[in-house]
Amino acid sequence: MSKRCQITGKTVMSGNNVSHANNRTRRKFFPNLQITTMDSEILGRKLKLRVSTSAIRTVEKHGGIDTYLIQAKNSELAKEALALKSEILAVHKN
Repeated sequence: MSKRCQITGKTVMSGNNVSHANNRTRRKFFPNLQITTMDSEILGRKLKLRVSTSAIRTVEKHGGIDTYLIQAKNSELAKEALALKSEILAVHKN
């Protein structure tokens, strides 16, 4: 399973561990991913997603997954979220 947020696309970053003697060794910074279930009122079903904790807070701030995806810019969303957004917009317009 990839270490990638399904909403924001946040992924693994790389950097250095720096010791007191200024020795540098490579390391990875992993996103804090959680498996969560979000209710979509427009689609009428539950969505099981692997999302970063920052994305969970952002979705809750906007009032749910539907409103967040509708008002989010396409360039800020991951591929999975874009597919969900198009599905939500198709049902929302009808």
